[in-house]
Amino acid sequence: MKNIWNWAGNYRYSASELHIPTSVEQVQELVARSKQIKVLGTRHSFNSIADCTESFLSLQKLNQVVALDTVQNKVTVEAGIRYGELCEHLHNHGYALHNLASLPHITVAGACSTATHGSGDRNGNLATVVDSMEIVQANGDMAVFSREQQDIAGSIVGLGGLGVVTKITLDVIPTFQMSQHVYDNLSLVQLNEHFDDVFSSAYSVSLFTDWKNANFNQVWLKRKLTDQVSDQVAPEFFGAQLATSPRHPVPGHTAENCSEQMCIAGPWHERLPHFRMDFTPSAGEELQSEYFVPRQDAYQALNALNGIREHISPHLYVSEVRTIAKDNLWMSPNYNQDSVAIHFTWKPNWESVKQVLPMIEKQLAPFRARPHWGKLFTMQPAQLKPLYEKLQDFRQLLLHCDPQGKFRNDFLNKYLIEKQTSLFR
Repeated sequence: MKNIWNWAGNYRYSASELHIPTSVEQVQELVARSKQIKVLGTRHSFNSIADCTESFLSLQKLNQVVALDTVQNKVTVEAGIRYGELCEHLHNHGYALHNLASLPHITVAGACSTATHGSGDRNGNLATVVDSMEIVQANGDMAVFSREQQDIAGSIVGLGGLGVVTKITLDVIPTFQMSQHVYDNLSLVQLNEHFDDVFSSAYSVSLFTDWKNANFNQVWLKRKLTDQVSDQVAPEFFGAQLATSPRHPVPGHTAENCSEQMCIAGPWHERLPHFRMDFTPSAGEELQSEYFVPRQDAYQALNALNGIREHISPHLYVSEVRTIAKDNLWMSPNYNQDSVAIHFTWKPNWESVKQVLPMIEKQLAPFRARPHWGKLFTMQPAQLKPLYEKLQDFRQLLLHCDPQGKFRNDFLNKYLIEKQTSLFR
């Protein structure tokens, strides 16, 4: 068990044993008799948020669609299901989710627990469509959190600290078709003058840059197709030129593992992610960081980063900029603010990256940037805690649901419960 690493290979987990239950009853039994236990998902976290020193529990065999409610437009799934698997099922039955992250490989429960997101001016993060969830509490009993009980806002972005999520019910919408096209070289100046126009130009918009200059290398536009929308696209987009062949976000990589581009129509779940389910996502071996700033401050924040781009670009594969709508989820980086997420995909050298992150965090500090909980950052608790106005309420919820800390670890204790411990090894 000592040789289990996260997906990126930058973090080795500390648990001494791994359990793979085949039923919720087995989950309840394992939780009740464990001193400390955490769920091992698809291991797409880049820090120690999912680690523990005792028992890991994998939900990989609890990965089924439980029910599709065509009257209330909801789907209930077991927590171990991955988005790629769920999306195929929904599409085949005429339904869709409102949005998806860049990768379809991640589990529904893990993504919602960390407020993972896609892009779009009116699209909230993936947790915003959760109607209810069932969790196994520290004593092995089952608890339900729901919109109806008005406690989902505090619990769904639970960071793994409330218990083991076993079942989730999500809102669904009618299935739809999309197309995707890419433009090359959008200047930062153009973004200043046309920020709202750029990000409202499609259902989902992503800007990519390697920070070698004051340009975005690529603009990815994902359009929802209707009878009123023409398949024709303009050859120019605020000075950027329409790409003549498929692109990979990372310069120099081939586009074969990316979702279909070139305005070819296809199902929503094959266009919203950047990468295909059956291919290695992104760059492969990499590190990731991400910071959320208020939308109204986004251009100033990007300008601040442009001022230190010579420190960023040597260690970077690519950086992505996306918009996310505000929500009311306590521990979401988008709580009460329309946000712009600035994501960094780093080359796999932590010693170099950890020298750059404090510089980035200093540049973004005036904008009260909130880091993604599951990615790399160096902010200390005293810096991070004031950014979350509901943190005290969430802390009380943690202590109420798990007073002995069975589901907590060094990371959660450090950032939520006051204890100071080392974040990385």
